Amino acid sequence: MDERDQLWREFEAMAKRSVRERIQYGFIHTYKPVLDDEPYRSFESMQEYRDWCDANLPKWLGFASV
Repeated sequence: MDERDQLWREFEAMAKRSVRERIQYGFIHTYKPVLDDEPYRSFESMQEYRDWCDANLPKWLGFASV
């Protein structure tokens, strides 16, 4: 069986899944350090939020000020 046949079989198998299963497998939870450590945070202003992001979050998460 070549690669094209394998891809087609995988597609047919995925097409038989219910919408619920497609949604379930379509999203992958990735742990985000600091952000996922608390259920929620609130800030008095957008500037306070931005300052907190700059001070606490790793730059690779993409929340750093430009």
